[in-house]
Amino acid sequence: MHKAIAVISDIHSNTLALEAVLQDISRRGINLIVNLGDSLYGPVDPIGTAGLLMEHANIVHIMGNCDQILLEESSDSETYRFVKPRITSEIEQWIRSFQDTWVFEDLLFCHGTPFSNSEYLVEEVNEQGVRYKSPDRLALGLKEISQKYIFCGHSHVPKTIFLPDGKLVVNPGSVGLPAYEEEAPFAHAMESGSPYADYAIAYKTEAEGWNIEHVMVRYDWEQAGSIAEQNGRNDYAVAIKTGRATQ
Repeated sequence: MHKAIAVISDIHSNTLALEAVLQDISRRGINLIVNLGDSLYGPVDPIGTAGLLMEHANIVHIMGNCDQILLEESSDSETYRFVKPRITSEIEQWIRSFQDTWVFEDLLFCHGTPFSNSEYLVEEVNEQGVRYKSPDRLALGLKEISQKYIFCGHSHVPKTIFLPDGKLVVNPGSVGLPAYEEEAPFAHAMESGSPYADYAIAYKTEAEGWNIEHVMVRYDWEQAGSIAEQNGRNDYAVAIKTGRATQ
């Protein structure tokens, strides 16, 4: 018996990237998709992204921090001001249905960490910038989690880390926004270094544990970046076209 789960995350309204990833998943015959969140928050095509996701009944949705922001009455964010007025009541109700975490067998899915959708799981940020937590520290932070495989998004950078206690942490990377700059808790940049649309696959046979495959999908990132540019967001355009936060 063969099982496979596609894990997508951080689409950030990039419907062109999402279409390419969904086609790749379909081509591989994978029926179950877990979306780790932050789907519509971006200047490319939030409503088109919502439509694509809502028509797929086989997607489990996790609540990302940016999904949660869209349920607020107000925000100073420029991205919020672009997306929020476009959100219909139907889409808002759909967002409210998202789950904090989801478990399948010995796999746990979350947006940031299993305990917070606004914190990085594998990275830490200080005055010097971004660095990865040590495997020992990661294992300590996840000691209460009984599942062996933990899937997280939020940082947009693909990564798989094997922990001393045998657990595996997987970040599938971002479907639609491969880099960004953030001011809190300290000014920092997250960069995948590539404009490809990233996602991951977990699959196994009865005789084996779960295997992890990172997938990079080519799509028309020049067009996606140009749409962001037309909507006044050069920062998104640079990130989408290059995988870097600045040129």
